[in-house]
Amino acid sequence: MKHANLSFREIALIGATRAALGAGVGLLLAGKLGKCTRKNTGLALLGVGALSTIPLVKHILGKSR
Repeated sequence: MKHANLSFREIALIGATRAALGAGVGLLLAGKLGKCTRKNTGLALLGVGALSTIPLVKHILGKSR
């Protein structure tokens, strides 16, 4: 098993990306907002969460080597 020492900032960024992804998926599945608003907001949060995950994964994997 590989171990990586992460700073508080890195853990917070990982949590924020997971929250954005979860909120985006939740909005896409929810029926409380108007369809257009829900879709646009959900896709934006989903995109931000997914795109911000890529550099974090590269950084953490590079750090553990």
